[in-house]
Amino acid sequence: MEQAVDGMQLPRVLVGVATYNERGNLAALVAEIRTLIPAAHILVMDDNSPDGTGALADSLAANDSSLHVVHRTGKLGLGTAILAIMRYTIDNQYDLLITMDADFSHHPRYLPDLLRGMDDADVTIGSRYIPGGGTENWPWSRRMMSRAAGWLVRLLLRMPVRDASGNYRCYRVSLLQCANLDDMISHGYSFMQEVLHRCWLAGARFRETPIVFAERRAGRTKAGLGEITRSVWALLRLGWLARFRKASMMPKEPRRS
Repeated sequence: MEQAVDGMQLPRVLVGVATYNERGNLAALVAEIRTLIPAAHILVMDDNSPDGTGALADSLAANDSSLHVVHRTGKLGLGTAILAIMRYTIDNQYDLLITMDADFSHHPRYLPDLLRGMDDADVTIGSRYIPGGGTENWPWSRRMMSRAAGWLVRLLLRMPVRDASGNYRCYRVSLLQCANLDDMISHGYSFMQEVLHRCWLAGARFRETPIVFAERRAGRTKAGLGEITRSVWALLRLGWLARFRKASMMPKEPRRS
């Protein structure tokens, strides 16, 4: 149910964070989200982190009724974690979903900008590649792969976005309900492009707001060269499917007005 303030209905917002070995970042991240958007709920989707991230999330949730934790059985991948977050958001009737990384590469200070972008959009993207956006302390190889993915998205999928590979986004949940999120072919980092494309097929209006992406504060990156290479191949396959408009990718139901 939406919250009411001065007679006005405010959307129910969920911030979803997929975690694996993020104990060094989680408490500070939750505190900053609380400061910036105090009415939001937070969901931690933990992949049985051996460093105790899940246990820390449980201890934080014990004192915070708006913090929810889901424990998965193992390291099942970023794409499946985000899908699980999306299904949780739909099942629990939230209005807006923000996804972000737990390592402060996506700084919480941009959360209000993402929410403001939803005034006239169905997906607002935290973008490194529009004026005002950028990266800090990022290896040249990662920058090249990210830009190559963006170029392929525009070439193969015909989506009018500059940054299609980041996870810092806000989604309108009614749009996610219409999009076909079943039988995804991507489960790693190419998931970001595929879910965006499926939203596009469902009629999503996109907006990009600038962010500066910074290398993680603590822990190690999960994006190895092998994972990035597999994601590029998956993106090529997505382009082939999009060309022939395979039924498996088309919206599950007409877009609601």
